[in-house]
Amino acid sequence: MARISSRGEMVETSGELPAVGAVAPGFALRRADLSPLTLADYSGSRLVLNIFPSIDTPTCAKSVRQFNERAASMPNTHVLCVSADLPFALGRFCGAEGITNVGTASVYRSPEFGLDYGVYMAEGRLGGLLARAVVVVDERGRVVHRELVPEIAQEPDYEAVMAVL
Repeated sequence: MARISSRGEMVETSGELPAVGAVAPGFALRRADLSPLTLADYSGSRLVLNIFPSIDTPTCAKSVRQFNERAASMPNTHVLCVSADLPFALGRFCGAEGITNVGTASVYRSPEFGLDYGVYMAEGRLGGLLARAVVVVDERGRVVHRELVPEIAQEPDYEAVMAVL
């Protein structure tokens, strides 16, 4: 388990992020229109998983906006913003914000995602949600970068993601 903080409160996650070099765990999530999506849907291209607690918080919303801006300069790369929000909330946010360069996915039917990626927070005031993390998967399905953000209110290191791409 990893330890992160949420405004000073220490919280343990369900495990560790997948190791760099490891095969990324498969997943089956839901898009904003409720259609399924899997890791295999991104085979042959790179995938940035922007994982966060909820689109309805300022830092999470900012990370989606930041990745949306940067996605255009990421060749052969998709950005998938993953949270426990309902697909409708993710779709509403992206529509209202004009977010078109990133995809969104909900874990509402797939709680195993948080466990498999080691980001599920079972305790604390955000218990049941996902910790803030970024995982970059290459064209072969291997993890090439990972970051578990140590404080929930902190943004991920966008420059580290861009550097690995």
